Amino acid sequence: MDSGAHALLVPLLYSVEDAKKLVLSAKFPPQGVRGFGSPFPHERFDPEMRATEYLQQANDSILTIVQIETKEALENVEEIAAVPGIDVLFVGPFDLGNNIGHPILDGIMHDNLKAAIAKILKAANAAGKKAGIFCANADQGKIFAEHGFHMISCATDIYVLASGVMAALSTAKGTGPAPKLTGPYGK
Repeated sequence: MDSGAHALLVPLLYSVEDAKKLVLSAKFPPQGVRGFGSPFPHERFDPEMRATEYLQQANDSILTIVQIETKEALENVEEIAAVPGIDVLFVGPFDLGNNIGHPILDGIMHDNLKAAIAKILKAANAAGKKAGIFCANADQGKIFAEHGFHMISCATDIYVLASGVMAALSTAKGTGPAPKLTGPYGK
């Protein structure tokens, strides 16, 4: 955060106390206990912003996201969602499935895992917070968007980068479909 990050995504949360400690660490007084020792964060918001302006708006501008992916967090999800300063409940379905004894196997989610995910979405909405989820692909992301999730991760950098590089190499070798060009070099 002292380097200018605008959000925190904290994995493997277990308890309401963990959520409260996170908020205390992420927020400046009077909401928290975060120290102000770096000259960089305010410059990341706006190069012209002074430190005083940054301090006045930082607590409201920085997203605090907790991953609900443990059995304990699931059992306390309503209380975690109610913690002031927590902005988003983010579901890690693979870890959550493993943690509650219903791992995702061969891409199939157990009904109990689906119910757990629905419980997290409901808790977030009831508390006026946003709900996010990791998805294995865009098709799954579309389904969760239709269910009401606000923040959806539908691809990972490693797969997107690898897929893009492989497509470019395939095109360059003449073994794949030619890209549809637009702009000054395309039709």
